[in-house]
Amino acid sequence: MSLAALTDDLAAWSTDPDELTRVSLDRSGAIPDGLPDLVVFARSVDDVQRTVAHAATHGVPVVPRGAGTGVAGGAIAGAGSIVLDLSGLDRIVEIRPDEAIAVVEPGVVTADLDDAAGTHGLRYAPDPASAAISTIGGNIATNAGGLRCVKYGVTRDAVLAVDAVLGDGSLISTGRRTIKGVTGYDLTSLLVGSEGTLGVIVGATLRLSPLPVSTATAGVFFATAEDAVAAITLLQRNGLRPSTAELIDQATLVAIDEAQGSDLHTRGEVFLLLQTDGYGAEAELAAAERLIRPLATAFEATTDPATADRLVATRRAALPAIERHGRVLIEDIAVPRSRLAETVTAVAAIAARTGVRIFVFAHAGDGNLHPIVLADSAPPEQVERAVAAIFDQALAVGGTLTGEHGVGVLKRPWLAAELGEPVLDLHRRVKAVFDPAGILNPGKAIQ
Repeated sequence: MSLAALTDDLAAWSTDPDELTRVSLDRSGAIPDGLPDLVVFARSVDDVQRTVAHAATHGVPVVPRGAGTGVAGGAIAGAGSIVLDLSGLDRIVEIRPDEAIAVVEPGVVTADLDDAAGTHGLRYAPDPASAAISTIGGNIATNAGGLRCVKYGVTRDAVLAVDAVLGDGSLISTGRRTIKGVTGYDLTSLLVGSEGTLGVIVGATLRLSPLPVSTATAGVFFATAEDAVAAITLLQRNGLRPSTAELIDQATLVAIDEAQGSDLHTRGEVFLLLQTDGYGAEAELAAAERLIRPLATAFEATTDPATADRLVATRRAALPAIERHGRVLIEDIAVPRSRLAETVTAVAAIAARTGVRIFVFAHAGDGNLHPIVLADSAPPEQVERAVAAIFDQALAVGGTLTGEHGVGVLKRPWLAAELGEPVLDLHRRVKAVFDPAGILNPGKAIQ
């Protein structure tokens, strides 16, 4: 491939080894098989189209990249590839308060969009833990979730339309700016969560939500995971719909206490963060308290913002507290909510059986668990066995390999076990339509 034939038409690119090393990695810890040949810093949609078209002509892999915050290896880039860095396409093109929509480029940082929407009395509801640094394009690529997803849904629920560059360099627009619409196939939803294997997202129209007029927060402790899940089930059966329902296990509580000098783990084996919002937030939380207090070892409710921030900070502190102990593998499974407690217990048993330290926190309201594996706590073969056992557990109870992080490179060995070969083959045929040369993020997701 002649790099000059491409770079002559681009404003910003680099072949500097240090820069190539930086853009070849993400947060997954996966190591590529060498350095990419080039990184293109896209400054326009035309830059993206030129890069992809050139790569298709020469059969060169293209790895789309946002902020590199992914944890499944979806943005790692190996030898002979081109990294297409989209972080410079970072304009909030417009916010339409009366329509409650935003039109953005893919490099917009998630929290920045939320802040901008806030000036109009709105918010961008999906709130992944990486919101302060992750980009909208990356969120769309993985269908990211977050703490509020139990009530407001994940990224797919907020995406009305996308602009995407296909594998031949052509530009398409899917979806619409209206809330309803069923003309044609739902290609927008197909592109969301496709991990850059079907198209490069270069623009999106997003649904915004009203800022809640009131929020009520509770921190609840339980003696067992079974009690915590029973409490969540009670809420759901009685028509209560918290905006946040986050679970933290005992191992993680101990890690937080070690980091902060607190005594959370003495109050119960499991912590549950609950939030309700809207006009009836306080009444809804009071109803929740009446239902679940008999199951709890401790219950603290508040409408005071400072106290609420302290309770929410307990959940936000989980991953940093664990990372103090070494390199982590941030896993991501989802199971039927009725099997959540069973799976938390099973993960603890896997840790005991393999000698691998594993911590668990979860978006408990929708059954999405994050087992955090301390990678250096045991020999590599034991860590591999522990991770495989976690995936096997998820599939055994009717769950999935990934709720919101994507497959990337790390979970591909289990794809057939979940999807089955006929469905996996259909995925590959769909990809061939969008990406005939097979150059978009090859080796990731379904390949």
